[in-house]
Amino acid sequence: MPDHWRKYLSLEVTRQVFFNGRRNLGRRVEQEGRSLSLHIGFPTALIYYSHFPFWQAYFNRLGVEVVTSPTTTKAILDDGAREAVADACIPIKLYHGHVLALKDKVDALFIPRMVRLNRRTTFCPKFLGLPDMVRATLDKLPPIIDLQVDAGRNLWGLWPTCRGVAELLGFSRRLAWTAYLEGSHHQQAFEGLLLKGYLPLEAMAKLRGEPIEPAPLRPGSLNLAVLGYPYQVYDGYISLNIIAKLRKMGVNILTLEMVPQARLYRLSRRLPRRLFWHFSSLVVGATYHYLQQGDLDGIIHVTAFGCGPDAMVDKIMELDIRNYSQGKMPFMSICIDEQTGDAGISTRLEAFVDMLLQRRAAR
Repeated sequence: MPDHWRKYLSLEVTRQVFFNGRRNLGRRVEQEGRSLSLHIGFPTALIYYSHFPFWQAYFNRLGVEVVTSPTTTKAILDDGAREAVADACIPIKLYHGHVLALKDKVDALFIPRMVRLNRRTTFCPKFLGLPDMVRATLDKLPPIIDLQVDAGRNLWGLWPTCRGVAELLGFSRRLAWTAYLEGSHHQQAFEGLLLKGYLPLEAMAKLRGEPIEPAPLRPGSLNLAVLGYPYQVYDGYISLNIIAKLRKMGVNILTLEMVPQARLYRLSRRLPRRLFWHFSSLVVGATYHYLQQGDLDGIIHVTAFGCGPDAMVDKIMELDIRNYSQGKMPFMSICIDEQTGDAGISTRLEAFVDMLLQRRAAR
């Protein structure tokens, strides 16, 4: 294995995965055509909602089975909150809980060190240090595959990381390239479905062949933009099913994934200084995009308590929405943590929707 990959691997991975014979399994699979009895764990949190289709297709093409953790429950969140550092935001605590739910069911955990997906923005420090946080706080973990994802340093996107994972597991570079192309194809299909109005979990179900269609935009209904980091908005448990609640009230839901990312990045440059956090830039860009839509009735921002970038984005949204619309665009911020209750969120959503309906009737 090249030295420039070895530095990204923990000693635990090098010892337990690289030197225990698994490296040769990949070669035997390619030569003999057998399925690989290797299970890689992928926690259902954080990048799951934005990049799981890529990694699932990539690993499956290698012949590796991807095992995901169950959907979030109170027990998973409580386990994560108990083990994670006290000042971590709820998505990080939740991630720890999902790792605990997976660790005894897989041969290795895939926890990439997310740095950049482009040259414009970077992930927050907790993404950069996530493998180290998990390894330092949780006991009796399987090996962790923690190669760095820094697509901003090259013109090949995720290919260097995919090549490194394949080399670690003993697969040829040729098969790694084929798997990379397979993953890219699935990711493009996934993002295409998001642009058509599918939510991430709906798009994943569609890619699996399930007969599912996006919720139609009903004429005459309220149009609400629900913005926030995908791992906060689309986890039904920690978000308390905000989108499902609003749809039940007859509201049309608009999200940042329904807008091309190139446009979101371009609009986010309207700030005097560019936000360099990845998801923060997308949220701000989506805010500017939907403010330009004449049929928008309001904006809801789902934010996590304890998230530094989120706190800054929330204030930027509040001030710029007020200035851009001259105080005429309703805006509500919903801050979530492990103590947030369903009844309180439901009451706030109902009051917000009632207010919007009254405003429309008074026009």
